[in-house]
Amino acid sequence: MQNATPAAIAVLVVELAPAAAFGFAADRAAKAIARRPGTLRILLPALLVLPYVAIAMLQHIFRWQWFALYALLPAWIAWLLGQATTADPEQRGNWRDAVILLVLGLAVDLRWFDAAWPVGWRGLGNLLLVDAGLYGFLGIRRLTGTGFDFHLRWSDWKTGLRELSFFAPVVLLLGLALGFLQPHRNLPAIGKAVLQWAGIFVFVAVPEELFFRAWVQNLLERRVGRRAALVTASILFGLSHFNKRLDVNPGHFNWRYVLLATIAGIFYGRAWREQRRVPASTITHTFVDWIWSWWF
Repeated sequence: MQNATPAAIAVLVVELAPAAAFGFAADRAAKAIARRPGTLRILLPALLVLPYVAIAMLQHIFRWQWFALYALLPAWIAWLLGQATTADPEQRGNWRDAVILLVLGLAVDLRWFDAAWPVGWRGLGNLLLVDAGLYGFLGIRRLTGTGFDFHLRWSDWKTGLRELSFFAPVVLLLGLALGFLQPHRNLPAIGKAVLQWAGIFVFVAVPEELFFRAWVQNLLERRVGRRAALVTASILFGLSHFNKRLDVNPGHFNWRYVLLATIAGIFYGRAWREQRRVPASTITHTFVDWIWSWWF
């Protein structure tokens, strides 16, 4: 995030708070939400509009249509997932789940709401969508088996690094053969490297693994089984990269990136499903992106 003013940092901390609440105390957070009256439970996430208001007012770009969007969309997600809870108590997956995932995924991937934010601060808008999804799926739907947990275990590191070691030779051989990977020598300072690893973990890997593994793959398993869910979620993950790295091939469908991201999704999905732990797949994902950023 560019222009990291104190106000922007404060907004960022506020936006990270829901993820911290569910990541460190999911049951407590869900029970606290459940104790609220039904209407309040649905309307509470409308407060997610406040970070937009703060930034927009400071930057003099406030627009009522964006205010309405960020107030109503989280409440709509909570309401629709509340309906899904009633219609699908066994949590086998409902069309309402699919609609929410489609809206959230396309909004981020196609950058539907980027115009609401100052240049360089798009990430704040994406975090609001993550917060809305967390509140809906974990607070209202109370979706089981997500493995969204910030208490890192040794087994998470073991699984995550194992899948990294399996994926590395595959991506190196294929990426070099396709001309997608361009090796270069870049030895970063230790402090900078550690900070970048942490940034990728929090702002890239956690949101993507939450979406594609804890929500998409998790729900698909209940309908089509583990193997088909792994493949399908990986393909969707790959397709979400179709418009990335357009500096390499501007204006085109980036099929090389889609292919490699799909294969990466297989290994991320394997890491998640071993013990149904988002931290495990997040570790694999973070190391892949981190190594690529420095040496490829």
